[in-house]
Amino acid sequence: MPRKILQGMYNQDPRTVITLDAGGTHFRFSAMRGCEAVTETFELPTHPNDLAQLLEDLRNGFQHIIDQLPEKPVAISFAFPGPADYPNGVFPDRLTNFPCFEGGVALSAYLENQFGLPVFINNDADLFTYGEALAGALPMLNEKIRSAGGVKQYHNLIGFILGTGFGIGITSHNQMFMGDNCCSEIYCTPSKWGQELIAEEGISLRAVLRYYRELAHDEKADGYTDSYDIYRIADGTLDGDKEAAKKAFARFGEAAGYAIAQAACMLDGIIVLGGGVSKAARFYMPALLQEVRATMHTLGGNKLPRVPSFIYNLEDPKEFEQFVKGQTKEIEVFGTDKRVRIDTQKRLGITLSQLGTSRATAIGAYCFALHALDANC
Repeated sequence: MPRKILQGMYNQDPRTVITLDAGGTHFRFSAMRGCEAVTETFELPTHPNDLAQLLEDLRNGFQHIIDQLPEKPVAISFAFPGPADYPNGVFPDRLTNFPCFEGGVALSAYLENQFGLPVFINNDADLFTYGEALAGALPMLNEKIRSAGGVKQYHNLIGFILGTGFGIGITSHNQMFMGDNCCSEIYCTPSKWGQELIAEEGISLRAVLRYYRELAHDEKADGYTDSYDIYRIADGTLDGDKEAAKKAFARFGEAAGYAIAQAACMLDGIIVLGGGVSKAARFYMPALLQEVRATMHTLGGNKLPRVPSFIYNLEDPKEFEQFVKGQTKEIEVFGTDKRVRIDTQKRLGITLSQLGTSRATAIGAYCFALHALDANC
């Protein structure tokens, strides 16, 4: 008998699942029970060019966590960046961050053989969005709307990872969208800066660094390797070209807004931003919002909004108040004395991760594994 998901998540479930944050430079292993971490994170450096060493690191990392647990875990569940045959746990092609996967790796089957546990692997942006939809941004937003006296509730979440790369995840009515080829991607959509350029070249850590190098009068510009350095310069806590740093994030925001607007037009859901670069929101959000709120026109000269639904900044208290209020009116029911009250404003909102990217991804992995196990009972 499948366990009931409470508010879309297994937050009271006694089962333990091993999770992994598979970054390009480090593997971070942990375990989760009831949507909470139950072990300290164990970290190992990644060896993306050596398959034998990478597999040994995975064995050692998972075994280290299992040895700390008082009971046997029910599954291993974690995320990897990029497209793959996720239902079968197979990486048929080389991943950008893991060149050693060249030629294909049946990773789930390998780990299942090692540990005798079911193994679930999914895309990192998908699991991040799933976690925020079940336990973070979406339920928290709906609760805030109810507490503020609003009635409209939201059931769809579009998650964007703004970090080393640019990723997208979609969850609708507590179901994670995977696609027939597990290849729902946004990094390769057209860029704001040229239709033949992929969006990720303008929306990534490397893009922020490039923008700064192009704009700055800073002899140390070529030495920076992290967007956090540019954030600190913009914030005034690190010496550098402050105005160039702010302009770099504004360019980033403009490029991100262009891509996010395309997704919002088609998917019609609340937007949540995660990833390392997302933390610099105060520097890129104005440009991002200006882009998603822009207008377009027809050949006949009619102006249309870039996104049919108005997008509010949910991090701004004044905008959130307007978002909750909406535009209500009453419509007469023809031939009767009855009236129907409706909200006529099409609106969405954009917010930042409410759980933190790593925790949201881990919760997504945890809930996905338990849901899959229960579905197969």
